[in-house]
Amino acid sequence: MNTQVLSKKDGDGHFSWYHALTGKERRTFWSCKAGYGLDAMDTQFLSFVIPTLIATWGLSKSDAGLIGTVTLLTSAIGGWLAGILSDRIGRVKALQITILWFAFFTVLCGLAQNYTQLLWARGLMGFGMGGEWTAGAILMGEVIRAKDRGKAVGMVQSGWALGWGVSALLYALMFSLLPPEWAWRALFLLGVLPALFVIFIRRFVDEPEVFMALQKKTAQAEDQASFWQIFSPKMISVTLRAVLLTTGAQGGYYAITTWLPTYLKTERHLTVLGTGGYLAMVIAGSYVGYIISAFLTDYLGRKKNFILFGFGSMCVALAYTRLPVTDGVMLFLGFPLGFCVSGVFSGMGAFLTELFPTAIRGSGQGFSYNMGRAVGALFPLLIGMSSQTMALGASIGIFAGVAYGVMILAALTLPETAGKQLES
Repeated sequence: MNTQVLSKKDGDGHFSWYHALTGKERRTFWSCKAGYGLDAMDTQFLSFVIPTLIATWGLSKSDAGLIGTVTLLTSAIGGWLAGILSDRIGRVKALQITILWFAFFTVLCGLAQNYTQLLWARGLMGFGMGGEWTAGAILMGEVIRAKDRGKAVGMVQSGWALGWGVSALLYALMFSLLPPEWAWRALFLLGVLPALFVIFIRRFVDEPEVFMALQKKTAQAEDQASFWQIFSPKMISVTLRAVLLTTGAQGGYYAITTWLPTYLKTERHLTVLGTGGYLAMVIAGSYVGYIISAFLTDYLGRKKNFILFGFGSMCVALAYTRLPVTDGVMLFLGFPLGFCVSGVFSGMGAFLTELFPTAIRGSGQGFSYNMGRAVGALFPLLIGMSSQTMALGASIGIFAGVAYGVMILAALTLPETAGKQLES
């Protein structure tokens, strides 16, 4: 094993890696963490308002599922483009552009007058949503030293659970203060908040040194790496296996999170606040899962950590949606559900950063993660369609189980990269 992060030789306690960061690295850390949180907040608004849209506009579950699928498909394209863009203009500039983009179109979602307008606005928002993950993951992965990369990137990605929690609180607040036909609009209009965060990034976050060194070398040689190099004979096997890994992780995640509020409300017949209580357990588990997995991905290695959390996700998702348990048991099962399905992602950013060389890291990481998102995006639509003939909970459980099985198989075939030094 390449790293032993819990060893006392590395410092005092589990967070000695953070104390060793420079001021620049800490600003990058908190900027990326906040960026993920704001991205999650805007993204998760849709899952909370689906029941209201079904009731207000008379949408079918397939219609609602299509919104989620279109968002994920466009986010996949946005992630590819952001990866290419980050290789061209820089990681920090790409991050700023993507945050402004998803904030603007989230606000437009709140102004939509019909289903078609919402579908278009949400679809356009997806470009920025996917792009923000790519730019932020590359930026953080390149700034942190090799032996702490898994922990640091995983801790940054835990910001997603915090953003999800904020969106749940805002959902409960808006739907308690306003009638449903206005509350869902107010929720989307709050999506303007991330745009203000760009001011901080612009002033205090710099490009990674490894990227700047490559840019200087490339400028002197007048040779710019091509996006298509990720499909070269040397890289295509890695690229395709990485796509399978991310397809399984994201297919399972979106199968669960897109439809979970609707499942709790329609099949478990919970109120707004009741649904919020169940989701609070899932979100709390998600945050803890991100943190624990962030340490384990360095301690166990990337592959073992993926397999561990993938197997746990498969088991808990099936239990949560298929077993005839009481509401009280389901409440407590929400914690391990969130723990496993979110913990899967802690090592993803570091792993993809290490799989691709610096010259094509944005292109490779952007493509592999977001192609997985594109395929995984079909899951909400397929679940919506299949739930016309079977129970929604059963449909969620089946698709999630298949997705995590694919992820485990892909992890078994990929190389271990923990502790790998990034070259320029």
